[in-house]
Amino acid sequence: MYDTILVPVDLADSDKAPTMIAAARKMANDGARIVLVNVVEDIPTFVAAELPGGIMEKTREEARKTLEAMAAEQGEGVEIDVRVGQPASGILAVAKEKKADVIVIASHKPGLQDYLIGSTAARVVRHAACSVHVMR
Repeated sequence: MYDTILVPVDLADSDKAPTMIAAARKMANDGARIVLVNVVEDIPTFVAAELPGGIMEKTREEARKTLEAMAAEQGEGVEIDVRVGQPASGILAVAKEKKADVIVIASHKPGLQDYLIGSTAARVVRHAACSVHVMR
């Protein structure tokens, strides 16, 4: 069905990743590529000034190592992409750059905060130029 499938992984909720990757594999054509993506949320400058130096680089490197391990477990056809920024915007940017056919994204039960400012999954669904498969 799809040739390029984007799977955003929230490392704080990484137990959903294997299920999302399995769903992506079921949707994939032969020779398809699956791109695991993590967007490390940028820290405001006034907060970053109070943190130890290099914390963003360290966080990004830890995310890269975690995604590399996940990709290695999955075998061929799985790539990774780690970005820094706002999660929904970063996911949409990767989808555009990689020409994703579909995004497989996890959702959670919405809380009050999600109703006020919206969740990452909701933003991706609203603004994606490709299909989006939301998993609960």
